[in-house]
Amino acid sequence: MSSSRSEVLRFASHRHLRQRLLLAILSGKSIRVDGIRSEDVHVGLREYEINLLRLLEKVTNGSTIEISITGTSFLFHPGVLPGGSFQHACHVGRSIGYYLEILIPLAPFCKKPLDVMLSGITGEEGRDMTVDMIRTVTLPHLHLFGITDGLELQIKKRGAAPLGGGQVIFKCPIVRQLNTLQFLERGKIKKIRGIAYSTRVSPQFANRMVESARSILNRYIPDIYLFTDVYKGDDSGKSPGYGLTLVAQSSTSAVHSAECLSVAPSSKAPVVQTPEDIALHAARCLLEEIGRGGCVDSRHQWLVLLLMVLGKEDVGKCSMGSLTAHSVQFLRDLVMFFGTRFKIASSGEESGEVVVSCVGIGYSNVNKSVA
Repeated sequence: MSSSRSEVLRFASHRHLRQRLLLAILSGKSIRVDGIRSEDVHVGLREYEINLLRLLEKVTNGSTIEISITGTSFLFHPGVLPGGSFQHACHVGRSIGYYLEILIPLAPFCKKPLDVMLSGITGEEGRDMTVDMIRTVTLPHLHLFGITDGLELQIKKRGAAPLGGGQVIFKCPIVRQLNTLQFLERGKIKKIRGIAYSTRVSPQFANRMVESARSILNRYIPDIYLFTDVYKGDDSGKSPGYGLTLVAQSSTSAVHSAECLSVAPSSKAPVVQTPEDIALHAARCLLEEIGRGGCVDSRHQWLVLLLMVLGKEDVGKCSMGSLTAHSVQFLRDLVMFFGTRFKIASSGEESGEVVVSCVGIGYSNVNKSVA
């Protein structure tokens, strides 16, 4: 432990905070982050970021976090991942998806299967993925690497912004090593599925979203099934809200997705979007996402890149649409933490599709006992 603590990677700014905490735990390297919002009126870590640090402290064993008095810098020494059952109340400043995105890549490398119950906001427009997208898109991406049996996300209660009140349970099995990925054929879109949900508003809102989305998607392919999910009473959280999550699956099981949610009316944004507006926007975003090409959804490029690095000591390849700015920064951080570089080659498609490949580091779950 003393040798790993002597090597401290330094970063500035609060940006990309989650991915660096994630990589620190997986690599066992300590990090120090300085200059957190030092130019803002309200300097330092936000409450939801401190809440995230407390969650990581809870699910790891031996982690230490030292935050400066002003909150503009902190030092993080990662511990090990024991697994087991946990409960955590997420801060309403960010949705549950913000917290799940860091737990999901950590869970397969715990000593025991992870079982976490999170409470808070289940979906928020424009910032984090909703729990619906994580359940229908994020988890299937883990299947590509051999993480399947026992992997699930249960939505017990929904909770729209700003008050939340939602509750989900995430369960993940443990693995010894990840499979090597070879995913180069994106195939053709064969079906589109979706879920329209509403909480504390008229149940007709969900039906209106389905009809509007179909008005666009029916021109694309015939195999479309959008179902409604209306929550009532205590299961509907503390705030009214509604949204639509769409998922397109290809003949080679490539998955692309898009979603749009209602925004709580406020003095800053007094305009309330109609269910039709939300559905049309979600449908257009899905077609745009499909048009980018590749075998991986743009919001999940970073996850696939990470799992490719952690795979067996073999060459993994994957076709992706044009890399997002977040993915490019993630590639830079992967070099810092693991020393792994990717080969990125154009696939020749007009959409800007690229083929990324790397040699896995053979990351092994040292916590897991040999079966």
